[in-house]
Amino acid sequence: MFSRFKKSDGPVKPTALGQVGSGNAAARAPAAAVKPVATTRPLPTAAAPVRPAAEVAAMDKEKKRKERLSDLKVELHKRLLDNLNLAALEHATEANLKVEIATIVSEGLEEMAVSLNKEDRGILNQELYDEVMGLGPLEPLLKDDTVNDILVNGPNRIFIERGGKLVLTDITFKDERHLLRIIDKIVSAVGRRVDESNPYVDARLADGSRFNAMVPPVAVDGSLVSIRKFKKDKLAIGDLVKFGAFTEEMAAYLQAAVSCRLNIIVSGGTGSGKTTTLNALSSFIDNTERVLTIEDTAELQLQQVHVGRMESRPANVEGKGAVTQRDCLRNALRMRPDRIIVGETRGEEVIDMLQAMNTGHDGSMTTIHANSARDGISRLENMVAMAGIEMPLKAVRAQIASAVNLIVQASRLQDGSRRMVSVTEITGMEGEVISMQEVFRYERLGVEPNGKIIGRFNATGVRSHYSERFRQWGYDLPASIYEPII
Repeated sequence: MFSRFKKSDGPVKPTALGQVGSGNAAARAPAAAVKPVATTRPLPTAAAPVRPAAEVAAMDKEKKRKERLSDLKVELHKRLLDNLNLAALEHATEANLKVEIATIVSEGLEEMAVSLNKEDRGILNQELYDEVMGLGPLEPLLKDDTVNDILVNGPNRIFIERGGKLVLTDITFKDERHLLRIIDKIVSAVGRRVDESNPYVDARLADGSRFNAMVPPVAVDGSLVSIRKFKKDKLAIGDLVKFGAFTEEMAAYLQAAVSCRLNIIVSGGTGSGKTTTLNALSSFIDNTERVLTIEDTAELQLQQVHVGRMESRPANVEGKGAVTQRDCLRNALRMRPDRIIVGETRGEEVIDMLQAMNTGHDGSMTTIHANSARDGISRLENMVAMAGIEMPLKAVRAQIASAVNLIVQASRLQDGSRRMVSVTEITGMEGEVISMQEVFRYERLGVEPNGKIIGRFNATGVRSHYSERFRQWGYDLPASIYEPII
């Protein structure tokens, strides 16, 4: 073994492992025969297809093989922790570490008198490498670029979202203890904690993916984990147009809106693509502007040169030391920003956000949870009320109408596709009501037999309220982009 990875405190005593391959398999009861399920429904005339005996035997054999590898991995992982000098791993190359792990695995298998074929040995070596340097069973899913979300419901049920659809995988953790160890590894890397006294946590992975976990006793059937992955290649406006999120005409309009420093709110439900849209819109910000971002968990991936990122912090064990988004926002106002971007406005920071939009920080952006542009305005009103600010409703609405110029509504349709279903301008006040006009919308025309939504983007025929502003800033958009398709 490589001496620089080997612990210097003498040889490790061999662990009494027993016959892992055969003993554990013998201890487990053989798979029971499939029993007929009692039902009150009449049985169908055509008998349900029965799996051939050979196929059932092959499935049982594969199950036992995976269980055997899992048992071996647990024992060999203990050996790795005993033998590897963990402090030296930070400077080790991936190739050298894999060779070292393969050597320790070979020695362990010889001592346990266990023989594995080349394929199983390779799988075992890779899984052990993921346990030491990565996030164990989750590592292959994190490396898979086609996976958007990873959802863990206890140690034995791991779902993924691929192409807008949820799929149950055959990947599992050894037990709840194994899952808790991986959770702790993630949250401790960003200076947070999760335990019985603080059973839920928000964090981020090294690649910026959003991580949330809830552990027992709050999580009844095992720890719950959700990971929202972000693509390594940042999606630009052109990519979203190519994917059908909106049209080139809408992209030209949004470019003018961002460049002319309109205050924009991206509204939508959970998983509708708000953060992705906000990232894409930020690509139109000029590199000469100073941008400050404020988030609960840092997710935004702005492409500008001059970006200052801030992240809120929860309270410590004693309930002290919390830094809220509102604290960050108040401080940001003293840092000479040209634009302020809040990852998501969900509480009392809405007051400071509206104030910033009204006091010279034009071009600021944020996201909110709402099902429509009108609902988004109502949600802003509610957040102001929840912040404890006693203002007449008309005054609150006047603040919103003055601060917010544009609401972009994102939506996730039932076929899993994400669309920018509405672009709405706020034009002012009419009495005590905020006046709005929709410029673009997504029209649903039907559903294909496979469940795919058929629709089109269309202009409403209303000319932009900010057309003159666009022209003054050098974005003289053609009148044709506002003409509806008949």
